[in-house]
Amino acid sequence: MPEPPRIVTAALPCLPLLASALAAAERGWPIIPLHPRAKRPAGHPERACPGTGRCAGGHRTPEQRATTNHELIHATWATRPYNVGIATGPAGLLVVDLDPLKPEEPKGAPDGATSFAALCGRAGQAVPATYRVRTARGGEHLYFTAPAGVWLKCSVNRLGPHIDTRAWGGYVVAPGSTTPHGTYEVTDDAPVAPLPPWLGALLTEPAKPATVALAPLRHGTRAARVALERECAVIATASEGGPSGRNNTLHRSACKIARFVAWGDLPREVAEQAIQGAGESTGLPPAECRTTIRSAMDWVIAHATPREAA
Repeated sequence: MPEPPRIVTAALPCLPLLASALAAAERGWPIIPLHPRAKRPAGHPERACPGTGRCAGGHRTPEQRATTNHELIHATWATRPYNVGIATGPAGLLVVDLDPLKPEEPKGAPDGATSFAALCGRAGQAVPATYRVRTARGGEHLYFTAPAGVWLKCSVNRLGPHIDTRAWGGYVVAPGSTTPHGTYEVTDDAPVAPLPPWLGALLTEPAKPATVALAPLRHGTRAARVALERECAVIATASEGGPSGRNNTLHRSACKIARFVAWGDLPREVAEQAIQGAGESTGLPPAECRTTIRSAMDWVIAHATPREAA
């Protein structure tokens, strides 16, 4: 009699985490894989970037690699039980992270929840009701939708002791993920509330006057400006692939122009301002454009090879 087929269970531990990743993607929240039972992003760091695949045009940060693509998510979580990270900026989120006290801190000191309640009280506001997640260490994440057209960065203790925020440039660990300290769990499945204006005002950087320093340009100026105009046209007419496709086009074109910046043919601020305008004209959020352009510029300028002599 033939032996009954064996049931392969190695991938089963991935299923709850795959479900968590897909649930976040269904909400429109781009996700990134984190190392199993840890909080660090998986994948290569910039110093070890192979410069191939999705990084062919320059190293792409975890925030830039974040995705809602179900096929890519299935393929990734089929290999290992990765924890799930939510890229807060691209997700349009501002998450208030209320940390518990550390073991070495004196008893009675205010933890994040106490500090946040006091902050709300001083503002004459109730603690906002919104989607909440208990962290592995017993802290709490309060999810808010970020206001449109405002670039909010991450902060540490800006609002008070043990109160951090995660927005552009950061991520949070999604519910269902597990670390040696415990599991991230939803404690209030309420709809994600808009960020209260009074709270957003405390997190908004003071506006800076928009100035462009037109430094004298050296040889190669005509070629640089022609290239800049051409790539801005490429960006402005990009339409395939949705927002992620337009962002990829923005990144590739910014990398091409960054060479002229590295060679001294074009001031960086001039290039960035022009590319920013082209990116925004496609409907990409201003903050997303800035992040993508700066990443491309920083990488290419740091790794540009000298121009071949004529």
